[in-house]
Amino acid sequence: MVQKSGAQPNKYQGYRSFDALTPGEDYREFALAPELGRVPSTGPELTDEQRARAAKLLADNTVISLHDHTSVFPENIEETVEYNRTGRHHTGYEGLSVSGIDAVFENFMDGTCCITSPSGWKWDDVLIDLGMRFSDIAKQDFIVRAERVTDIAAARANGQIALVPGLEAATPIQNEVDRIDVLYGFGVRQMGIAYSEANTLGSGLRERHDGGLTFFGEKAVRRMNKLGIAIDVSHSGDRTSMDTIKYSEHPIFITHAGARSVWPTNRMKPDDVIKACAERGGVIGIEAAPHTTMSKNQPVHNLDAFMEHFTYCVDLVGIDHVAFGPDTLFGDHVGLHDLFARHLSIAAAHEAEFTKVDYIDGIENPAEEFHNITGWLVAHGFSDDEIAKVLGGNILRVLDQVWS
Repeated sequence: MVQKSGAQPNKYQGYRSFDALTPGEDYREFALAPELGRVPSTGPELTDEQRARAAKLLADNTVISLHDHTSVFPENIEETVEYNRTGRHHTGYEGLSVSGIDAVFENFMDGTCCITSPSGWKWDDVLIDLGMRFSDIAKQDFIVRAERVTDIAAARANGQIALVPGLEAATPIQNEVDRIDVLYGFGVRQMGIAYSEANTLGSGLRERHDGGLTFFGEKAVRRMNKLGIAIDVSHSGDRTSMDTIKYSEHPIFITHAGARSVWPTNRMKPDDVIKACAERGGVIGIEAAPHTTMSKNQPVHNLDAFMEHFTYCVDLVGIDHVAFGPDTLFGDHVGLHDLFARHLSIAAAHEAEFTKVDYIDGIENPAEEFHNITGWLVAHGFSDDEIAKVLGGNILRVLDQVWS
């Protein structure tokens, strides 16, 4: 466990999701993937001095994941659809307890999990998704919900982890802008525009044509600005992303993406979108979901390929506008993508050859990601101040403006 400087000891005491209930009697039980040691994932090679410095940086700084999924998935990934339909996702408390993370933007998939219907995107599904997870979080005191910047600071000081509820897209609001208020009331503090497919707000990155932000989308952006919901365009089309940056009164996030100049797929962002986001004060979080942030130098997806996108973005827009949204989870993420690709149009249109891997070595799940990211930054000569910014300082700066 990472003992945070100036904070109380880590409060995790062994709680497992839904401990108050009886599995098999109160809910359907699934054999879940282990949160620690599922695969032999490795980090960067460090000297003892570098390892000590990395540990100190994790302890001394506010560490924020701009996009992750803290759910634990079934060991047999083919059981995921049935698991999702129960609405009872388990949270990886054990894995998070050793992660070094102070706050995590948890994304609840806004209906793509197909809880009650194979078609997904249902308003009721989203409320069930949120409510069921919150009912579990309410039974323990290690993970706490965060709705303002002071909640993140308080969690860090108390040896807890702040969880920021978010949605991958605003699709479930359909054409009812007041539903944004309802989600805000549920605690949602970050929301995407579109999840790969077009909706009433704008176009997703998988559409043949990108019509940009709709008039309703502009209205929704204004409502999110007024309420204090951070806006994300990770899965939005390029024109929709640019329009969102233009019409938002506050900086926005690209919570989990990479640079298309490094790897030619629509899932990555072009330079003009990354620069426009930064020019308005926003931040891009570099992602590590399987087979996304690869490069021509690193066609095998691993920690080094992921960090190539980081260094490219730093060179493009400066250290103040880059962070990390690794987009990992507890379980077989590659298998999950294969499963979802059969149900959703999320498969990437790669324009270069690459080698498929079973997992992303060095950045496999939330328990290990920031240890290895910090170690890599130390090994590659980044200063303490630069590391503090990308671990969480840049995100806090944007949140101070968006949530105030």
